Amino acid sequence: MSVRLKVGRATLAGLLCAAVLGTGLLAPVSARAMGDDTTPTCKPGEVYDKKAKQCVKQSGANLSDDNIADYAYSLAKAERYQEALDILGTARNQDSPVVLNYRGYATRKLGRIDEGIGYYLKSVAADPSYPKVREYLGEAYVLKGRVDLAREQLAAIRNICGTGCEEYRDLEEAIAAPARG
Repeated sequence: MSVRLKVGRATLAGLLCAAVLGTGLLAPVSARAMGDDTTPTCKPGEVYDKKAKQCVKQSGANLSDDNIADYAYSLAKAERYQEALDILGTARNQDSPVVLNYRGYATRKLGRIDEGIGYYLKSVAADPSYPKVREYLGEAYVLKGRVDLAREQLAAIRNICGTGCEEYRDLEEAIAAPARG
């Protein structure tokens, strides 16, 4: 005895997607393609070109400073801090608040907290209303045991984007439960 199911096209497509996802065949798909707003990382010697939507050889790549900064941040989030610093060194505008912030982030994560704070302070001077640098500067202050200075950054973030923004919540959490490292 055979059983025949009547399956509509939409249901069949959904089942097919679930089957493919379940097999892991789409594992190499970038986080951006899955709806996340992060830039994928590439193997050493390559950078992610947002326009081409692929990894390209670093030498000869003609990328915007925004593309370079986004990619460096992705490298840093993947704990590839020195590579992030190397990529940031290729940005045309070394005084960009974003470039300075991510240089501070990668430097701090390498354990050079005071140097990182220096980059953060330059970024704040260039753009006092940039909440991400305020968050990272506050986190660096927490690592240094200067919770008073971290709270000043928290207040600045509150004035920039309120208490509901991610930067405020993240720094508030770092102040409440300081971690080492």
